Amino acid sequence: MPLAQIGQYEINYVDQGEGIPVVMIHGLAGDLSAWLPQVNALRSNYRVIAFDNRGAGRSSQIDEPISTTDLAHDTIALLEHLGVSNAHVVGRSMGGAIAQIIALERPDLVRSLVLCASFAKLDPLGHRVLTNMREVLEWRNSWRDHAHHSIQNFVGFEFFNRERDQIARIESLIGGETRLPACYIRQNWACLEHDTLNRLGEIECPSLIMGGTQDPICSPTCTEWLSSGIRNSETVMFEGCSHFFLMERPEKFMAELSSWLAKH
Repeated sequence: MPLAQIGQYEINYVDQGEGIPVVMIHGLAGDLSAWLPQVNALRSNYRVIAFDNRGAGRSSQIDEPISTTDLAHDTIALLEHLGVSNAHVVGRSMGGAIAQIIALERPDLVRSLVLCASFAKLDPLGHRVLTNMREVLEWRNSWRDHAHHSIQNFVGFEFFNRERDQIARIESLIGGETRLPACYIRQNWACLEHDTLNRLGEIECPSLIMGGTQDPICSPTCTEWLSSGIRNSETVMFEGCSHFFLMERPEKFMAELSSWLAKH
């Protein structure tokens, strides 16, 4: 995968297909590999760009203070580096928070927004859950323990009870993380401090908001804040699903995303 020099940071990315660009921004956990099923599905019709945020995957990892605005500026610089002047911007969790800042600061770049299990501001429940997950990593300094204590926050109870092999696989992926724990900790704080709630009315591009009805991190309360704040928006809820509804209901997610992109 190529690396782009963005300021002092190297940003790892994939850029596949031709057509209208679709830019995919991953969340606090993981890296661009979270988007590979969507990259593979969309690249025959779109130019699909996914990347590792600074502090994740194969991008530069430095223990330093960071904000969602910093990460948004990285994304804007990457798009300029790749010659992208206008794109659908799809953000997952923290990626959706980053996408909101891009839409606010550079509306010319954003053809439409797709916000998946995301937030303009975390509600008290989400704030507590993210804090607990960060503290486990700080106390234990073990990705394995972090995964063991976090996995139940990511999927709905039926999926957790039924899909035991899938749960083991997800827990193994999270537990096998190789990124610097300090980078996760810094970005966890960035999520806790993110607040675009009072600026959502400034976002004018068409926006698709998706949430899980059992998500404790970005709860239906957070989803409703986004829906009511962004005037030109549509909302789709995934019944019985949680923060990883893209994994719990992949066919439904791809159908909703594909329909949205085709319409806009």
